[in-house]
Amino acid sequence: MRVVGLMSGTSFDAVDAAAADILLDGDTLRVTPLGMVSAPYDGELRALLAGALPPARTSLADVCRLDTGIGRAFAAMAVRAAHELCGGRAELIASHGQTVHHQVEEGRVSGTLQLGEPAWIAEATGLPVVSGFRTRDVAAGGQGAPLVSLVDVLWLRSRPGVPVALNLGGIANVTAVPSSGAPVAFDTGPANALIDAAVTELSGGRRTYDADGVLASAGRVHGPLLERLSAEPYYRLPPPKTTGKELFHIGHVRAALDAFAPLAAADLVATLTALTARTVADAVRPLGADEVIASGGGTHNPVLMGMLRAELGGTALVTSDALGLPAEAKEAYAFAVLGFLTAHGVTGTLPSCTGARGARILGSLTPGRGPLRLPDPVHREVNRLSFTMR
Repeated sequence: MRVVGLMSGTSFDAVDAAAADILLDGDTLRVTPLGMVSAPYDGELRALLAGALPPARTSLADVCRLDTGIGRAFAAMAVRAAHELCGGRAELIASHGQTVHHQVEEGRVSGTLQLGEPAWIAEATGLPVVSGFRTRDVAAGGQGAPLVSLVDVLWLRSRPGVPVALNLGGIANVTAVPSSGAPVAFDTGPANALIDAAVTELSGGRRTYDADGVLASAGRVHGPLLERLSAEPYYRLPPPKTTGKELFHIGHVRAALDAFAPLAAADLVATLTALTARTVADAVRPLGADEVIASGGGTHNPVLMGMLRAELGGTALVTSDALGLPAEAKEAYAFAVLGFLTAHGVTGTLPSCTGARGARILGSLTPGRGPLRLPDPVHREVNRLSFTMR
């Protein structure tokens, strides 16, 4: 089956569309990546989205505009991917949507909201759309994240030792795949979220991220501020756990800065970069990792990667590119896989990773132009996943 996966992460910097041919061969999913296309949200939509995210207040009118605008943006990328990557032969679209709120109360997720109405995607492409992946896991008592954990486990379980997959998006998450025992996955805390928030505020919105780590490389880490930020209780919660910009936003940084004299912009960004490296490494260390395989936008920040490598000590740190999976496209490919599993009636979660009562088939289906015809359900276990480049 030829599937397009659509994703925009917590950094909301772009909509990514990755296409793949996916085949179930025995108990192994064989995924052949066909490429990725990506485009930023237009300025007006991005500003509306930024202005609606926590801790800001918003209105139902703005939520409606966002649901429609994001749906149209995802639809445009799905059309591009279907034509440019799939030669017009795509069969299914899997859309993660844009997370705008993740409701966590005392460690329990009571709700999660992803916008991007799938009807716009189905109308534009004529193809069936799987969407709303996270909510079913939350309804089953799970965290609703990190949903890429199933893909990580299927992909990495044949590697020796204890591989740990790391995603450095707005929020950082890890999946540990031990050779024996249950895998574990959770959000470690901020990856780019606080860095991006600080750069946006410091530049008056002219910049939204620290390109190539230039600001961080010019600054010095402020030790007392780093210690104050590291005292956030979230870091000491046991997994499974998830978080988001509901906690890690610019107000979180401002509150920590109140105890200190004004810092130079470069020093603040260097300190926030060090916070990400420290909290990720602190989360990885107890997992007994033999290697950390990183993906996401943070892999393009050489200062962050250098700090993380130093914090990890002798633990190998590589990007998923070294294993044949483009680091910037991993999550979009992961949701293409989850969409394939849903269409074939296969569960898409691991209870040890999300904390749900059991594995669940994820998402909702929106028909394309014709009748909804699903493949025959798969009545066998899926135990492995391999990415095979063309």
